Amino acid sequence: MAAPLLAVDTPSLLYRAFFALPKSIKGADGQPVNALLGTANMLLQVVADYKPRAVVCCFGAEAGAYRVKAFPAYHANRPPMPPELEHQWKLAPAFLAACGWGSLDAGQLEADDLLGSLATLESKAGGTTLIFSGDRDMFQCASKLVNVLYPARGGPQLIGAAEVRERSGATPLQIPDLIALRGDPSDGIPGAKGIGEKGAALLLANYGSLEAVLAAAADPASEMTARTRASLSDDPELLRAFKKMAALQPIKLKRPKDAPLNAKGAAAAARNLGMDRLAERFEQAGSAKA
Repeated sequence: MAAPLLAVDTPSLLYRAFFALPKSIKGADGQPVNALLGTANMLLQVVADYKPRAVVCCFGAEAGAYRVKAFPAYHANRPPMPPELEHQWKLAPAFLAACGWGSLDAGQLEADDLLGSLATLESKAGGTTLIFSGDRDMFQCASKLVNVLYPARGGPQLIGAAEVRERSGATPLQIPDLIALRGDPSDGIPGAKGIGEKGAALLLANYGSLEAVLAAAADPASEMTARTRASLSDDPELLRAFKKMAALQPIKLKRPKDAPLNAKGAAAAARNLGMDRLAERFEQAGSAKA
């Protein structure tokens, strides 16, 4: 099988690394480099394990404009980015480019939208995609040609369509419906009051989609409990808005060309930032490939 495209949720990895590693890890200028170090180490491991044909690191808006317009409370309660991370965030695109890893920015859309668009483009070309992300929203992309690498202790877990159903009780195509019903606290989406994750999965198992669930809630002859019916009937248009927010927006892109790891450039960039051990790891990766 041909080598996969690795599409990276860079904000997810940077945040995860920043909070996982101590801020006492500093570079040549005395500024923290923990997020850059952790992200590079995660990517190096995945590159070694899966040997992708190219790595594309995706960035985007903290809160997509279309999502905020649909629901102003979206991401409203998230704290501002720590200044120690903001400094590294600005350095990330150039550092990643030095490694031979491309970067794309979604502008007013989110990194999620780029990830989904890259996967769709690669699938249409007959290729396979690995989406490296700690965001469960990306489970909606899982298919025969697309898998999600979900960060976990002990290494990323490979999530395909079967694992999505096992974890969530829904199919990948039902994930936006599931989010609309159960909500997503990390994004500030409340969902339908009192439904919860298990309740949402059960409703979708019984009815198939959000629209069918709402139709059953409006039908006095359905077997739905009065409490569930009331919750779903309270504001169905808002639930529809939640589904639209959860669905990924398509972005027109060109299919990325094959691009191997630039071990020499990566090592130089790491050393320039004071990450000597990381530089050695890049050099070892280059030697192993040679």
